[in-house]
Amino acid sequence: MVITTNKRAYFDYQILETLEAGIELKGFEVKSIKTGRINLAGSYVIIRDNQAWLLNTDIPPYQPKNTPEDYDSKRTRRLLLQKSEIKNLVGRIQEKGLTLMPLKVYTKHHKIKIEIGLARSRKKRDKRELIKKRDIEKELRRYK
Repeated sequence: MVITTNKRAYFDYQILETLEAGIELKGFEVKSIKTGRINLAGSYVIIRDNQAWLLNTDIPPYQPKNTPEDYDSKRTRRLLLQKSEIKNLVGRIQEKGLTLMPLKVYTKHHKIKIEIGLARSRKKRDKRELIKKRDIEKELRRYK
């Protein structure tokens, strides 16, 4: 079941490859995510010390009055990937203009998973073409 998608990433970036990863979370963060309270806007993935990290993802507390005082909703969270997957990503990121973006958060067998994508930034003209293409498809569906 998809909890949230990063619509802005699909618009601003061309997704070349996707990968599924687990997220290292605290208990109250899991409850918060399962109720749909997660914001992927502005978040990205980096690889440091042979580990993948999710930065800038906002997960507000499930019960604000019942969370630790030092809790930071935009803290850096570790992504759970195999070493071979991380090595592959390190090699791919070295290419010019490629970044890792979180695309979707969903549940799979009662576990929270995140889909990350290897993405290349779109130029302004590419975004305009995408908008035109969507409008044309919308018009075609309307007349069917």
